[in-house]
Amino acid sequence: MRTQVAIIGAGPSGLLLGQLLHKAGIDAVIIERQTPEYVLGRIRAGVLEQVCIDLLDEAGVGKRMHQEGLVHGGFDLLFKGSRHRIDMNGLTGGKNVMVYGQTEVTRDLMDARQAAGLITHYEALDVSVQDFDSQQPKVRYVKDGKNHEIQCDFIAGCDGFHGVCRSSVPAGSIQEFEKVYPFGWLGVLSDTPPVHHELIYANSQRGFALCSQRSTSRSRYYLQVPLTDTLAQWSDAAFWDELRLRLDPQARDHLVTGPSIEKSIAPLRSFVTEPMRFGSLFLAGDAAHIVPPTGAKGLNLAATDVKYLCSALIEFYQDKTQAGIDNYSQRCLRRIWRAERFSWWFTNLMHKFPENGPIVQKFQEAELDYLVHSESGARTIAENYVGLPLDFGA
Repeated sequence: MRTQVAIIGAGPSGLLLGQLLHKAGIDAVIIERQTPEYVLGRIRAGVLEQVCIDLLDEAGVGKRMHQEGLVHGGFDLLFKGSRHRIDMNGLTGGKNVMVYGQTEVTRDLMDARQAAGLITHYEALDVSVQDFDSQQPKVRYVKDGKNHEIQCDFIAGCDGFHGVCRSSVPAGSIQEFEKVYPFGWLGVLSDTPPVHHELIYANSQRGFALCSQRSTSRSRYYLQVPLTDTLAQWSDAAFWDELRLRLDPQARDHLVTGPSIEKSIAPLRSFVTEPMRFGSLFLAGDAAHIVPPTGAKGLNLAATDVKYLCSALIEFYQDKTQAGIDNYSQRCLRRIWRAERFSWWFTNLMHKFPENGPIVQKFQEAELDYLVHSESGARTIAENYVGLPLDFGA
């Protein structure tokens, strides 16, 4: 089989790239090792920056997002038992974020791909990327017991942190930067109304908490927990009891509890790979970088990688120039490191670090007090949270 672009991974980044390339008249095939049901079953975040919203509109899959998504113009910072609102809309000249679950983004992209009759090979086993340092790259895989090979011009590695693409790069050609945090997030999804119409980020002496949502009737809550904790230690009742202890009195009064429909513990890490291009192979999304979820940057960074890569490929095929391809890694990494810095800073500001004494809690509270009472301080966090423009600092 022959195609122009072989995309490894049918998560949101791979599907979005496939849709954008289709709109531009560029042929692309997607190879995914899991089933469609498994991909849709992944529970992920869902705070979309304006850049991501615009890309979904550009891809022609934004209709349901605009109908069902929740537009947020701010969020609350809770510390020392009191909440303070960050007015993102007012501080950034009218910018907002959209709360719309990553699962729903994936579903919309899957539906669009199916409606267009585009090819996605699910349940592809033993996927390998070959000869990407040459002019004739290939993707090989096994499906239904048969060997398959796809010849292509380019390979897009959208297959996540544990995918085959990054691991196929020779060790001497790649550099990895990583920070692992000494705690995780215990997350609960419940069919209960959100405790507040916007997100609440809580810094408490008991640890971090986040009150988020997926809709007006479905809530997502998180608690900072030790990495040694297991789900067996956390009944629903224990979760709700601990969440109450980390909230302010008003939020406690408005908290509606119920049975969890999903519960998980996710470790936190910062991770970046340099570079992101290796001949005809390009890394995008979680294959190249991971951010702690505190800043809600994961899906948004993946979307901007896809935008840069799609633009580079359009330039190659339509304008006959390699400039975008040659600059892909540099453009992505500049934006990635800015988002990594913000997520690292926000994580350090809001969480309780086991090795630190009570003085660090005082430092955090003093910095939060400054941020919420300084217009320039509040604007800094608002600008980073809504997402910097694609051409910021260019």
